[in-house]
Amino acid sequence: MADMTKSQISTTPACESLTVMYDGACPLCRREVGLYRGLEPLQPLLWLDVSAATTSFPDAKDSSRFLSRFHVRRANGELLSGAKAFVALWLQLPGWRWLGRAASLPGATAFLELLYVSFLRIRPALQRLARACEPSK
Repeated sequence: MADMTKSQISTTPACESLTVMYDGACPLCRREVGLYRGLEPLQPLLWLDVSAATTSFPDAKDSSRFLSRFHVRRANGELLSGAKAFVALWLQLPGWRWLGRAASLPGATAFLELLYVSFLRIRPALQRLARACEPSK
């Protein structure tokens, strides 16, 4: 499982399967990605922390776009966001493939996207709570 942080989003080399773009500054995202990274994927995944100071973006607006939603990029360059991105990732992970398959059924991804957008509305409050619960360094 490669880790990529010192590369521009648009020029990050394509991974065999997916480049997973996550907000490493978000305590919720860190925990979830940590869970995923502990698994052995079907194909290698490239992990890109879009919150890292060393990550640069082709356009300044891209930074907030990538930090505000979960994204993956397929090997062919296709960028997926939100529920579609989670489904693509789940299909690569043991123990999660069943969820990826279920979410691929007609209408399921659209329903998950509605849930994800609802989660994004309360994400700031959950982040504050998670940060308050983190042990002091």
